[in-house]
Parts: sequence; C-alpha cells; structure tokens
Amino acid sequence: MLSELIAEQADFRPLATIDGIRVDLRYAGANNFVGRKLYGELNCAWLHREAAAGLDAVVAYLRTHHPGHTLLVLDALRPHRVQQTLWQWLAGTDLQQYLADPGLGSIHSFGMAVDVTLLDGAGVELDMGSGFDEMTELSHPEHEPRHLAQGLLSDAQMANRWMLRQAMLHGGFSGIASEWWHFDFGDRTLVRQGYRRID
Repeated sequence: MLSELIAEQADFRPLATIDGIRVDLRYAGANNFVGRKLYGELNCAWLHREAAAGLDAVVAYLRTHHPGHTLLVLDALRPHRVQQTLWQWLAGTDLQQYLADPGLGSIHSFGMAVDVTLLDGAGVELDMGSGFDEMTELSHPEHEPRHLAQGLLSDAQMANRWMLRQAMLHGGFSGIASEWWHFDFGDRTLVRQGYRRID
C-alpha cells in the first residue's frame, strides 16, 4: 500500500487532530542526520489511531502535572521506503544500531512509534543533554546513571528526560535503551504481526 493513500485508511489518524501537541517532522525537512528531505511530497503527519489516543493521554498528563510544557513530535509515521533509505545511508557503520532493520520493519512504519521531545512555556526545546538523532552513548537511557555520575549529564537534563519519559509512560508508550526520544506503542512483535505497514 502506498503511503500517499494513508488518508483512506480508517486505522490512521492525522497528527493535526491531536490537540495540545506541536509537530516538526525532521525527515520532512533537512534538519536530520542525512541532511536532506526524505519525505518529499509525502504527508507523514499521521499515527495509528491507538498511538494517537496515547498522545491524547500524554497531553492530558502534561496539562495536569507539568502545565506550560508541550509535546513536540519529531517523527511519527515513517514509510518503509524511507526506513530503507536511512538503513542504506548508514550501511557499513555501527550506527545502524540506531535503526530497525527494514527486514524486520520499523514500528514507525506501522504508525505505532513516535520520536518526541518537550517544549517549555516559551516554545523552546528542553535541554535533554544530547540532540535528536545524536547517535552517541550520551543519548542512551541505559547509560544515564553513569553519564550523570561522570558529569556528562546534569541533574536538570536528567529531570527533563524523566519528565518526558513519565509523560509518555502515562500515555501507554515504552522507551528504548538507545534513544531518549523514541517511544513505541504496543509490543513490537505483535505490531509487526498484526498491524498494517505503510510502504
């Protein structure tokens, strides 16, 4: 199925219908690690309706517990063809660890994963200690205790990561060990087996 036809699919919901978020899809522009637009004319501002409902819950959590903070979506639905392009771009490097093998399928391609950060009341991104798609160990949640002890992450940066993580967990999302910005909605195996992939 072509991603251009996503609007015809009842299982998907446009990000524009999720009140209280901001959207800046980095692969729709050149502000990404490849340095060029990857989505072209494709409208990828969509999620599976289940994941979109999860973001509704994240917004409600932030309004109650961290008023003034806004969720910024950096990537949502990522067509399989774009995942293949990213995989090929990093071919032959150990940086492929930061991408799902297209042979398995990225959860982004099912509309069941998001890349996100938080904005403060002035609309400025919170300092998370490393940037989106910064492919270094400093981005790994699993290494945060060591980085904090070594002074590579500050208490304030850790507090920002914790705020984001708690909000996303409240919405039913789960994080991964290597990227503070990435969150899945649902079990990866079940998603790959039972959900529609956008090619």
